[in-house]
Amino acid sequence: MTERYYLNEPFIDNEKPALPKRPILCLDFDGVLHSYTSGWQGAAVISDPPVAGAIDFLYEAIQHFDVCIYSSRSHQEGGIDAMQDWLSRHEVEWRNQQTTLPRTSLLLSIRFPVVKPAAFVTIDDRAITFTGVWPPMALLLAFKPWNKQ
Repeated sequence: MTERYYLNEPFIDNEKPALPKRPILCLDFDGVLHSYTSGWQGAAVISDPPVAGAIDFLYEAIQHFDVCIYSSRSHQEGGIDAMQDWLSRHEVEWRNQQTTLPRTSLLLSIRFPVVKPAAFVTIDDRAITFTGVWPPMALLLAFKPWNKQ
Protein backbone atom coordinates (compact mmCIF):
# COMPACT_ATOMS: atom_id res chain seq x y z
CA MET A 1 0.00 0.00 0.00
CA THR A 2 1.07 3.56 -0.68
CA GLU A 3 0.80 6.52 1.63
CA ARG A 4 -1.39 9.19 0.03
CA TYR A 5 -2.57 12.62 1.15
CA TYR A 6 -6.04 14.06 1.22
CA LEU A 7 -6.33 17.57 2.59
CA ASN A 8 -2.81 17.18 4.01
CA GLU A 9 -3.79 14.19 6.15
CA PRO A 10 -2.08 10.86 5.36
CA PHE A 11 -4.13 7.76 4.56
CA ILE A 12 -3.46 4.43 2.91
CA ASP A 13 -5.22 3.63 -0.34
CA ASN A 14 -4.27 1.87 -3.57
CA GLU A 15 -7.16 3.28 -5.60
CA LYS A 16 -7.19 7.06 -5.15
CA PRO A 17 -4.56 9.30 -6.74
CA ALA A 18 -2.53 11.49 -4.43
CA LEU A 19 -3.72 15.08 -4.27
CA PRO A 20 -1.03 17.72 -4.37
CA LYS A 21 -0.42 19.53 -1.12
CA ARG A 22 -2.16 22.85 -1.14
CA PRO A 23 -1.29 25.97 0.86
CA ILE A 24 -3.18 26.41 4.11
CA LEU A 25 -5.75 29.19 4.32
CA CYS A 26 -6.60 29.83 7.96
CA LEU A 27 -9.92 31.57 8.54
CA ASP A 28 -11.05 33.10 11.79
CA PHE A 29 -14.66 32.29 12.59
CA ASP A 30 -16.33 35.13 14.52
CA GLY A 31 -16.46 38.33 12.50
CA VAL A 32 -15.13 36.60 9.37
CA LEU A 33 -17.49 33.71 8.56
CA HIS A 34 -20.01 34.20 11.39
CA SER A 35 -21.41 37.75 11.42
CA TYR A 36 -21.05 37.87 15.23
CA THR A 37 -23.61 40.65 15.65
CA SER A 38 -24.83 39.29 19.00
CA GLY A 39 -21.35 39.13 20.52
CA TRP A 40 -19.86 36.38 22.65
CA GLN A 41 -22.43 34.04 24.23
CA GLY A 42 -20.13 31.11 24.95
CA ALA A 43 -18.06 28.73 22.86
CA ALA A 44 -21.00 26.49 22.00
CA VAL A 45 -23.52 29.27 21.22
CA ILE A 46 -23.49 30.66 17.67
CA SER A 47 -26.71 32.50 16.96
CA ASP A 48 -25.96 34.84 14.06
CA PRO A 49 -25.98 34.25 10.28
CA PRO A 50 -22.94 34.12 8.01
CA VAL A 51 -21.25 37.24 6.72
CA ALA A 52 -22.62 37.92 3.22
CA GLY A 53 -20.83 35.75 0.66
CA ALA A 54 -19.11 33.51 3.24
CA ILE A 55 -20.44 30.18 1.95
CA ASP A 56 -19.69 31.12 -1.68
CA PHE A 57 -16.17 32.10 -0.62
CA LEU A 58 -15.64 28.80 1.21
CA TYR A 59 -16.65 26.78 -1.84
CA GLU A 60 -14.19 28.71 -3.98
CA ALA A 61 -11.45 28.53 -1.34
CA ILE A 62 -11.58 24.72 -1.02
CA GLN A 63 -10.71 24.52 -4.71
CA HIS A 64 -7.36 26.23 -4.09
CA PHE A 65 -6.45 25.80 -0.41
CA ASP A 66 -6.41 23.43 2.50
CA VAL A 67 -8.97 25.48 4.45
CA CYS A 68 -8.72 25.51 8.23
CA ILE A 69 -11.18 27.31 10.47
CA TYR A 70 -9.53 28.31 13.71
CA SER A 71 -11.12 30.39 16.44
CA SER A 72 -10.88 31.17 20.11
CA ARG A 73 -13.73 28.62 20.24
CA SER A 74 -11.47 25.89 18.82
CA HIS A 75 -9.89 24.84 22.10
CA GLN A 76 -13.00 25.29 24.25
CA GLU A 77 -15.48 22.56 25.08
CA GLY A 78 -18.19 22.37 22.44
CA GLY A 79 -16.60 25.06 20.26
CA ILE A 80 -15.64 22.96 17.24
CA ASP A 81 -18.91 21.01 17.32
CA ALA A 82 -20.83 24.30 17.42
CA MET A 83 -18.87 25.73 14.47
CA GLN A 84 -19.39 22.54 12.45
CA ASP A 85 -23.13 22.49 13.26
CA TRP A 86 -23.39 26.17 12.31
CA LEU A 87 -21.57 25.60 9.03
CA SER A 88 -23.67 22.54 8.20
CA ARG A 89 -26.93 24.42 8.89
CA HIS A 90 -25.96 27.42 6.76
CA GLU A 91 -24.55 25.25 4.00
CA VAL A 92 -27.93 23.49 3.73
CA GLU A 93 -29.68 26.87 3.51
CA TRP A 94 -27.18 27.96 0.83
CA ARG A 95 -27.64 24.71 -1.15
CA ASN A 96 -31.43 25.18 -1.10
CA GLN A 97 -30.97 28.46 -3.00
CA GLN A 98 -28.65 27.09 -5.72
CA THR A 99 -29.59 25.90 -9.19
CA THR A 100 -26.40 23.84 -9.60
CA LEU A 101 -24.77 22.20 -6.64
CA PRO A 102 -21.12 21.49 -5.91
CA ARG A 103 -20.14 17.84 -5.69
CA THR A 104 -18.79 18.02 -2.15
CA SER A 105 -19.78 19.17 1.29
CA LEU A 106 -17.84 21.89 3.06
CA LEU A 107 -17.55 19.75 6.19
CA LEU A 108 -15.76 17.07 4.19
CA SER A 109 -13.30 19.64 2.84
CA ILE A 110 -12.53 21.91 5.78
CA ARG A 111 -10.46 21.20 8.88
CA PHE A 112 -11.11 22.58 12.37
CA PRO A 113 -7.73 22.38 14.16
CA VAL A 114 -7.40 22.89 17.92
CA VAL A 115 -4.18 24.88 17.50
CA LYS A 116 -3.60 27.66 14.99
CA PRO A 117 -1.94 26.16 11.91
CA ALA A 118 1.14 27.55 10.20
CA ALA A 119 -0.82 29.04 7.33
CA PHE A 120 0.19 30.41 3.95
CA VAL A 121 -2.32 33.20 4.62
CA THR A 122 -4.78 34.03 7.39
CA ILE A 123 -8.00 36.03 7.23
CA ASP A 124 -8.98 37.54 10.56
CA ASP A 125 -11.13 40.55 11.40
CA ARG A 126 -8.82 41.57 14.24
CA ALA A 127 -5.42 41.68 12.58
CA ILE A 128 -3.05 44.16 10.99
CA THR A 129 -0.62 43.10 8.29
CA PHE A 130 2.95 43.54 9.45
CA THR A 131 4.94 45.32 6.76
CA GLY A 132 8.31 45.42 8.51
CA VAL A 133 7.49 48.76 10.13
CA TRP A 134 6.06 48.76 13.65
CA PRO A 135 2.69 50.53 13.76
CA PRO A 136 2.22 53.46 16.12
CA MET A 137 0.44 52.70 19.39
CA ALA A 138 -2.27 55.23 18.52
CA LEU A 139 -3.18 53.14 15.46
CA LEU A 140 -3.37 49.96 17.54
CA LEU A 141 -5.40 51.61 20.31
CA ALA A 142 -7.88 53.01 17.78
CA PHE A 143 -8.29 49.68 15.92
CA LYS A 144 -11.85 48.57 15.13
CA PRO A 145 -12.87 45.45 13.19
CA TRP A 146 -14.66 46.02 9.89
CA ASN A 147 -18.13 45.45 11.39
CA LYS A 148 -17.64 48.02 14.19
CA GLN A 149 -16.53 50.94 11.98
